[in-house]
Amino acid sequence: MCGKRIDHAEWRLTKSIVDIERLRAVAAKHNVKIPDDEEDYYRHLLNGLDATAQQVADLPEYEDPRLQIEPETLPRQWFKQKPNPLNGWSHRAEIKLPSPKDKRLDNRTVAFKDNVSIGGVPLTGGTTPEILTGKSEYPVPKIDAVVVKRVLEAAGTVSGSANCEHLSMSPLSFTSFTGPIHNPWARGYTTGGSSSGCAALVGINQVKEWRKRHGLPPIDEELGEGVDMAIGGDQGGSIRLPSAYAGIYGMKPTHGLVPYSGILSLFPMIDHTGPMTTNLEDLATLLGVVAGYDGIDPRCTPETPLREKVPDYSAQLASFKQTKQAAGEWTTSAAGKGLRIGVITESLAVPNLSPEIFKVIQEAISQFESIGASVSHISIPEHLLGPSIWTIATRAGIASLGMRNMPPPLLCYPCPDITPPALSQSSFDILDRHNPASANMVFNATLLQERPDGASLAAKAMMHVHELRAAYDRALTEVDVLITPVITRMHSQHPSLDAKVEDKMKPAIGSTLNTCQFNVTGHPALSMPAGWGKAEDGDAKMPVAMQIIGKRFDEESVIKAAAAWEVGGLGLDKWDGR
Repeated sequence: MCGKRIDHAEWRLTKSIVDIERLRAVAAKHNVKIPDDEEDYYRHLLNGLDATAQQVADLPEYEDPRLQIEPETLPRQWFKQKPNPLNGWSHRAEIKLPSPKDKRLDNRTVAFKDNVSIGGVPLTGGTTPEILTGKSEYPVPKIDAVVVKRVLEAAGTVSGSANCEHLSMSPLSFTSFTGPIHNPWARGYTTGGSSSGCAALVGINQVKEWRKRHGLPPIDEELGEGVDMAIGGDQGGSIRLPSAYAGIYGMKPTHGLVPYSGILSLFPMIDHTGPMTTNLEDLATLLGVVAGYDGIDPRCTPETPLREKVPDYSAQLASFKQTKQAAGEWTTSAAGKGLRIGVITESLAVPNLSPEIFKVIQEAISQFESIGASVSHISIPEHLLGPSIWTIATRAGIASLGMRNMPPPLLCYPCPDITPPALSQSSFDILDRHNPASANMVFNATLLQERPDGASLAAKAMMHVHELRAAYDRALTEVDVLITPVITRMHSQHPSLDAKVEDKMKPAIGSTLNTCQFNVTGHPALSMPAGWGKAEDGDAKMPVAMQIIGKRFDEESVIKAAAAWEVGGLGLDKWDGR
């Protein structure tokens, strides 16, 4: 016990805050009966803790100067976007730094998933203020997340926050408390989650450019205003899935490459934040802006490069092209020369993989072959176990840490003013209607914790994360990158809020079977448009994506492989009409 030492006589005179009944109630939670003659001293020990806790409770929150708002950007104002046809926007703003450090994002607009702290702009987490904080109003952060600060320092314009799924816990886009986020290619269809608003807003610009390129009339009023780029979050596929559904580019970087400081966590081991853009060049640029050690985030490791050592991914991409061009190889038959591409066999055998998606991925593999790349099919049996390992390793922690904003047992800077209360009947009723997956997360964690082997199961799953990582690492000694599908089912229409839980959950089941593995192993993974397929219900043709995975901290190879593939034809240009 820390603090002033109180001798045996003195503690008897100390005013009691914890009485004997409270002590007995605490002990009963552990099925313990304290001997009668020892109760008084145990009560005293609890009183000492209570006094120590109150001392910390009375302290003001500490605002880390590394996350404080740049005074030059004050005052900050926000507004609600009207109209907001796709429901992509949460809160609008226009924040710039008058004297940025460089001009890499000059004249570029950037939105942030609504779990990222933008100083002076309300943060919702896709849920209600009562569920997020136990209060009636949303918190207004007093800090900028590191990714926000870095965008501003690179002359980017922070255009506001993008709606996200309820507590970032849905691979589809109908669970946000503000209502469904619509797909920019076809209203009423999912945009994927949980970075759904980010995908919709970047997708707006993608659709506008695509229609212009294909000689189609503009539909600007149906789409609303979009952004050039966005920063999303990914714990199981939440950057890659919505990027795939919206026909844009989205990367989950290597775990620890981009600091997560100032962003609502679900579970540190799988927390990732990264770029979502309309093209590969922008993605490389934005990644270079936000990457690098920040001195705060415990997700960063000794492998995380210091800021001055972050690779210039954009320059690497340009150099790769120039070298190929000089060799006469930047052609539809030779752009992939020298690249070794591995297709994970098991990724094409996950349950219920849509034939539409299977067809597009097979065509994408053929395109790698046509541009001169060496393609091999590699069996990684552990890939099919990955989702189970991901689930058991993280489920209890998400409920106890992420859903309560409890800090992990590592030094970090938790998001201030976020104090989600425990699940109650009132919060369950909201979740049951909007996002049953969040309520199910709590039930899952409770069930696991009540199993006699609950703790050892999580530990065993953690051990197998190392096995899973090693399996991919071995494969990546034989090839430069690995290929899988991203989504497993084609786009579905939004279910009604009044639909049964089964009807809300069923379309999401299996969505992360090819993505969540790389959240626990930490490998970089890119979602990029590869072609088109017919929606799961209805007649709409919608984008289909492939996933490119690289060695940890080797984003360069992922970007190079994607660029070479596109010489054979952009995925969105493989359009054969409706």
